[in-house]
Amino acid sequence: MERILDIFFSGLALLVLSPFLIPIVIFLRITGEGEIFYLQERIGREGEVFKLYKFATMLKNSPNMSTGTVTVKNDSRILPAGRVLRKTKINELPQLLNIFIGDMSVIGPRPLTIQTFSSYSIEIQEVIKQVRPGLSGIGSIIFCGEEDILAGGNGSVDFYNNVIAPYKGLLEEWYVRNRTLKIYFAAIFITAWVVIFPKSTLAWRVFSGLPIPPVALRVPLNYQD
Repeated sequence: MERILDIFFSGLALLVLSPFLIPIVIFLRITGEGEIFYLQERIGREGEVFKLYKFATMLKNSPNMSTGTVTVKNDSRILPAGRVLRKTKINELPQLLNIFIGDMSVIGPRPLTIQTFSSYSIEIQEVIKQVRPGLSGIGSIIFCGEEDILAGGNGSVDFYNNVIAPYKGLLEEWYVRNRTLKIYFAAIFITAWVVIFPKSTLAWRVFSGLPIPPVALRVPLNYQD
């Protein structure tokens, strides 16, 4: 049933949004480095690697610069137009193609690069690989302001690997073990909600029983007991 919903929602969204997406494609082509899409290898269902589509928002060589595949707030590798696209999450919309062809789902664990996926424990990796990764999901909702968290003293790969990744892995594991159509639809609604109201605590109230975040993340994640 979830796969049927994925095809329906992604197909409908591509149709409805096409008049909006085409001008973005043209704008990206004539600005920045002239790149429209950024294709990056991500870990998918059963550990298979697939090409994830995004609008190009960073320098072409960004994975080999600075913090690699981890993006921090005010990252110098982000192009001017890219800041707007990333802030509004518009840069993620090309992943509707990944959903339509079956690489991804609308809701699921966020697909990670090999570098960032390896920061999860082996046990959590095996759980996450049971389902298709998602355009959004519990981890994406709770960490909607991840780039802001990775700012100042927290803007390091060590902080990501030792604090953020372990907790995000627990959130993704929670989703896989508790996934239902009710959570699927709730996550779609709350994804839109937190884009508009990023400081909202609604997710903590709707998804009861989420793992408690470590002390260092409770304030940044707007945690509500």
